[in-house]
This record gives sequence, C-alpha cells and structure tokens, in this order.
Amino acid sequence: MSAAISLKFRTAMALVGFLGAVPAMLNPAVLHPAVADEQRAVAAREILVNARQIPTFDIRSNETRFGALEYIGGMQINSPDALLGGISAMRLLADGVRFVGAMDTGYLFTGRLVRDSDGRLSGLSDFVVAPMHGLDGQLVAQRWSADAEGLAIDGDRVLVSFERLHRIEQYRLSDIGAARPVGTVSQPIPIAEFRSNRGMEAIAVAPADSPLAGAIVVVSEKSLNRNGDIFAAIVDGPQKGVFYVRRQAPFDVTDGDFLPNGDLLLLERRFSVAQGVGMRIRRIKAKDIRPGKTVDGAVLVDAGFGFQIDNMESLDVFEAADGSTRVMLASDDNFSILQRSLILEFRLHE
Repeated sequence: MSAAISLKFRTAMALVGFLGAVPAMLNPAVLHPAVADEQRAVAAREILVNARQIPTFDIRSNETRFGALEYIGGMQINSPDALLGGISAMRLLADGVRFVGAMDTGYLFTGRLVRDSDGRLSGLSDFVVAPMHGLDGQLVAQRWSADAEGLAIDGDRVLVSFERLHRIEQYRLSDIGAARPVGTVSQPIPIAEFRSNRGMEAIAVAPADSPLAGAIVVVSEKSLNRNGDIFAAIVDGPQKGVFYVRRQAPFDVTDGDFLPNGDLLLLERRFSVAQGVGMRIRRIKAKDIRPGKTVDGAVLVDAGFGFQIDNMESLDVFEAADGSTRVMLASDDNFSILQRSLILEFRLHE
C-alpha cells in the first residue's frame, strides 16, 4: 500500500472511529462494556500494557522540527485488559519516570515510563489502575459521577477536576493507590456557567517563582461567556478570580500545563466531518493571566490527519535529565477499536 493510500485509509478509519465514539461521549450508557457501571472494577489491579514505537510525527516525512517543538518519539499503547483507555490526564513525577493519571471512566492510574537505549519512549511498566472512591470512602458506583478530566500535582496533593458533577477533589500523592479523596478545592467560576459535558478540562499549578506564585489554574473545555470566550479561573492566591481564554473555533480546550517561566500551554482539539480530528498547542503569556482579562496566545503547533495524532486529551510539561523542557501528550481512544491511545514526546526550543 502506497504512503498516500495508507494515509487516506488511516484518515478514513480514524474519522469513522471518532464518529462512532460520539454517542459514548454524549451518553455514558453506551460506553465500552468494561466501564459500564455494573462491571466496574472494585479494587486496584496491575494490568499489562503493550507498546509500539512511533518513530515520526509527520506521516509523510522524517521531519522532527515543528516550529518550537522537536519530536523526540512516541508510542501507541494497548492492553488485553479492557480497563485501559479513556486517558484524560497524565503527569510525570519529579524523577521523570513515574507518573500519575486519570481516566474519564472513573479510574486513577500509576506506572513508570520505559525508554530504549536512545532515550525514546518504548513502553510502560508497573501500570496499576485504581477505581475512584467518593469523599465518603465508598467506591464510585456510577461512571458519570467520576468523569475525571484534568489532573495536577502540587507537592503531596494530587488535584483532579471533574465534569458533569463539576468539582475539584484532592488526593494524597503518598497514598494515590487508594484513589480516595481527602477533600475538595473551591473555585470561583459559578457552577451555573459550566455546560454539562464541557466543564473544567484543564487544571495546572503555576511555578512558585512565576507571576502567579504557585496558584492553581483551571480552564473549561467549552463553557462560554456572553462574548463566546472560555471560562477559566485562578483558583487560589492573592489573584484569585475568573478570567477568560479567547475561543478560536472550532478548537476546544482539553488540557494545559505551565512552562518553567509561568507561561501556560493549552492543548486544544478540533473535530468536524469535513476536516476530521486536529490538535494544536497555544502559549498564553504569564503576565496576561489576570482576573477579568481575556487572554490569547501564539500557536506552537497545529496538526491534523497527516500527523500521528488522535483524540489528544493530555499535556504535561517536565524537565528532562538533560535539562531541556519537554512536552508529553496523550490521547483518549474513547474505547473505540478504530482509535488509538498515543503518548508523544517533544522538546521545546525557546
């Protein structure tokens, strides 16, 4: 099969897969059987994760530079265990190896990155999936009430944002395997402003020495004000308050994280029958994030079906062993056999 035909075939299949997943995104009752309420896991368990490396980001060439981003490597993951899927957020810990993440099916997960001899992503190990509990200590019985979309790490706190039942819960990193929240965090966006399945999608903690001085920031997916811009908020600290992100249709926010200097990277996704799935990363200047302001920023990368992407949901910024700033992306496969769970890594060049 020629490269051109292969690209057209993969584009068509991915489009079919995304269209097939739309009912599941709109109605939790039609989710994959493994995440149906009556079949939810009741205890944490380690699952096998297989991986296939993705050597190039651009399907049509071996190019590695895409604006300020350099593609380092990536992989497609799958598992014989039906619990794997629905990845909403994935954050590396300080050692750059261990990670914590959330699935929109009401599970937290932990594990370790595996790299090959060249330092490229090659697999995941010690991958443990744990069902979420409520504040009452009981297992969450209904998936829709644990629609986790964002996750951030703040010292020993793991902050998780939820849609549908809009809230921020906090967990202890030292006891994350229990998946039991120890409290909630209030935020200043009026609950009435959140759309049911378009609530807090991104949550991130600003660097302590940045203009926001360690504050928590949340950005909604597509909860819009009267001007059609996206509700966001500085959750705590002296600058606590609501701000807005300029919406540039057809893109909606799926995640975000801070760079070391305090600039905010926002991962955005688009989908249409005519153009298929796309993703981009926008950079918001730290000095612009203030209560009452509407912020916008430069686009670092904009990728469509000619690239190794899917339903990109997670963005994490971390410092690599060589001191460089890295950006790691992950996708939500919507439990569709025609979509993929991807993990991609880039180096940021300033």
